[in-house]
Amino acid sequence: MALFGTDGVRGVANVDLTAELALDLAVAAAHVLGEVGAISKNRPKAIVGQDSRASGEFLEAAIVAGLASAGVDVYKVGVLPTPAIAHLVASSGADLGVMISASHNPMPDNGIKFFAKGGGKLDDALELAIESRLNEPWDRPAGRDVGRVIVDESAAERYIYHLLSSLSVNLSGIKVVVDCANGAASEVAPEVYARAGAEVIAISNQPNGLNINENCGSTHLENLIVEVKKQGADLGIAHDGDADRCLAIDADGNLVDGDYILAILAKEWRVQTVVGTVMTNLGFIKAMTENGIAFEKTPVGDRYVLENMLTNGHKLGGEQSGHIIMRDFANTGDGLLTALQLMSAMAKSKKSLKELAKIMIRFPQVLINVEGVNKSNLTTSKAIAAAIGDNESKLGVNGRILLRASGTEPLVRVMVEAESEIVAGEIAKTLATLVRLELS
Repeated sequence: MALFGTDGVRGVANVDLTAELALDLAVAAAHVLGEVGAISKNRPKAIVGQDSRASGEFLEAAIVAGLASAGVDVYKVGVLPTPAIAHLVASSGADLGVMISASHNPMPDNGIKFFAKGGGKLDDALELAIESRLNEPWDRPAGRDVGRVIVDESAAERYIYHLLSSLSVNLSGIKVVVDCANGAASEVAPEVYARAGAEVIAISNQPNGLNINENCGSTHLENLIVEVKKQGADLGIAHDGDADRCLAIDADGNLVDGDYILAILAKEWRVQTVVGTVMTNLGFIKAMTENGIAFEKTPVGDRYVLENMLTNGHKLGGEQSGHIIMRDFANTGDGLLTALQLMSAMAKSKKSLKELAKIMIRFPQVLINVEGVNKSNLTTSKAIAAAIGDNESKLGVNGRILLRASGTEPLVRVMVEAESEIVAGEIAKTLATLVRLELS
């Protein structure tokens, strides 16, 4: 079974993801990146950050120990969003970066994400190479050749400056409620939105190591919706635990997900092509066609979106989940950057978020997560394949079906879109039942 999933290595901290594994991964990453020429001829340099989980403390210690013992100088930047690590790697000329986070997963989980020189995520080949080098014998540096560990206290301020430099308009007059998920954005998100000129009300911004993503953030929007209405705010912004994604709520409490945000920015920036995934809503695709914008599709995962963008020279892409990549400013999804650009579109157009979101009509989409099944057998089941084919024929061009094994969690996702939510729900339930029977 592969160690790396859709977005790094994840598992229950101190059960699946142990200190020993974290140290070994750090050593293997240093060796692999060095051999492919990613590490400079001088002393290698790494940026290491984390979200607010308590387990990040011991995992950081293990990763720092592994890197330093492999001869890498380590700059610890503390609790910062994942995209901050990507930016700091690129802007400082570091040779690699490590983010300790399980993103939107519950607190007991944690994860390790690697960034290569330039701030990009590792491709599949590099991840497999790192995995294959775990626990191999190696010559350990000694004396002056061991790495040093430095606490970088200016990292957050440099990241905030980078975010603000993306704006060409002041956000004064916009009142925003931001749900920080008690995670990595708890300090920097309210700060940067306020500096940009917005009136900011922050909620779930008191992390204690245990409350990350707990009934808050992008996976639990109820509190944000209530607060937006209570405060009479123009919009709400919801981040996940590591703040690489952004979902929005309009003034009436309606969800504006990543597809809507992507559509708004695509029209605002007048792009020729936008990149999405197999999960992108059919309503988005139709809206892009109506606005003369081409759409390109990738597997789920922001790194696959980025690969397409880099290969084909596209500037804008993202996922329904709120991972939005804007290559003019960054090479990774950045929830704070996304929120700033969304509010910028509101300020420039002088339109409400609800008005801007009218660019697309979302097709009803039903998603069922089927847990406790053997997801590795999903693609080999003839009964599942036949059922998908039959139902796709019934839907025609006005709907679609997607079944996929999650890359970060032990489950199969059943997604159905149709013009009617009732129809989508019926088909999704039927397929989910079949998946349980076939894969149990």
